Amino acid sequence: MADLPPTVFVLFGATGDLAARMVLPAFDVLHRRGLLPDEWRLVGSGRGDRSDDDFRDLVRDALAEHGDGEPADGLPERLRFAGGGFAPDDPGQLADAVAAAREELGEDAQLVHYLAVPPGAFEGITRALDAHGLAKGARVVFEKPYGTSPDGFRELDELVHSVLDEDQVFRIDHFLGKEGTQDLHVLRFANGLFESVWSREHVAQVQVDVPETLDVADRAEFYDATGATLDMLVTHLFQVAAEVAMEPPVSLTPGDLQEAREAVLAAFRPLAPEDVVLGQFTGYRDLDDVADDSTTDTFVAARLWVDTDRWRGVPFLLRTGKRMADSQQRVTLVMRRPEGPVGTLPGGGNTVSLSLSGAGALDLGLVAKRPGPGLELAVAGTSLDLAAVPGGDPLPPYASLLLDVLTGDRSLFTTSAGLEHAWRAVRPVLEDRPEVRPYEPGSWGPEEATALADPCGWAVGSGG
Repeated sequence: MADLPPTVFVLFGATGDLAARMVLPAFDVLHRRGLLPDEWRLVGSGRGDRSDDDFRDLVRDALAEHGDGEPADGLPERLRFAGGGFAPDDPGQLADAVAAAREELGEDAQLVHYLAVPPGAFEGITRALDAHGLAKGARVVFEKPYGTSPDGFRELDELVHSVLDEDQVFRIDHFLGKEGTQDLHVLRFANGLFESVWSREHVAQVQVDVPETLDVADRAEFYDATGATLDMLVTHLFQVAAEVAMEPPVSLTPGDLQEAREAVLAAFRPLAPEDVVLGQFTGYRDLDDVADDSTTDTFVAARLWVDTDRWRGVPFLLRTGKRMADSQQRVTLVMRRPEGPVGTLPGGGNTVSLSLSGAGALDLGLVAKRPGPGLELAVAGTSLDLAAVPGGDPLPPYASLLLDVLTGDRSLFTTSAGLEHAWRAVRPVLEDRPEVRPYEPGSWGPEEATALADPCGWAVGSGG
């Protein structure tokens, strides 16, 4: 894009799994579509010592497995590698590699650092950016989880703010970059039909449900130190719940969207341990790099209360887990049963549901008369595939958010204040952790989680 300045990207963890699966394919997509600056370089940073050509081969392999096959024309030539690690007392090859890239592009080239590394590495890299003069004027992208506990979050955030201004920091949560999540704004605020029922007067439950069939065998060491609560609940599920629950912003500009989302995060009531079910799938402890006595949760379901006039008394039901019966990413509003002559409604009654997978889909479950003699009711469904909207050309979440970093659009990124509210809400569960209950792979999680969704039942899976 001609209106973007020359940019040097530094990818920490460039040889890791996250970079291969998500970040490198995002660069390839943006380059293919002409959405990156006309002049840019990507410097991969890692502990090992490899040549630029070796790194290019690694990128080719990553795109062959996780991207569109062969790299886009002109992409490999823009790749560099800086080995030797990167620490406060030793920059390895990175400082020289960045200087060389800036010499090619111009000293005023924008600098963007992407930390695709485990959260335990954030502190050392942040200190090293400061120590080696690579923080000034740079934009820095931190992967989630940003901290692994309320106190750890606060310590990390104090360090980051001692090195960087808040407007330099982009805390990424790829669920906010999903087309379906962004469609929550438009579905609600551009359609009076939905905005008029988006409240406790009409909604009995809100469900944010992300079951996964995936295993964690390929990242068991990371996962065993994290678990579902930290990996998914305090990050993705809380942020999507805030997207549903927020009050209408003054506008859809980045600042107003952030302010509205964080205001409702502040209204999240701290989770009561009795409103949370933790689970671990049978066989998890047999994985390599998992302790034989591990109590890490691979499943979490929670009943969250939002203390605003709009949502007071409406349970927000959040659920996610590994090795479950199906993979979905779905937000469902279960509508209240209407007063009047119709008594019992079939199934789960009327629902408004948005799939967050791919480009998203809007699904309505409506009670209708079953064709035929008599007055027998049934639930009929209709669906709108949002990829079919005329002129649509959706970006994958990581590509969308990376483009926002380039343009400085912060509407889909969380500030430290928003994360402070999220950590406050989850603290009681971390301090008084419920018993981790077993569940069978291919199931819907522990039986105890079913009761959280009473009386409506889970809209996804066997409970509803």
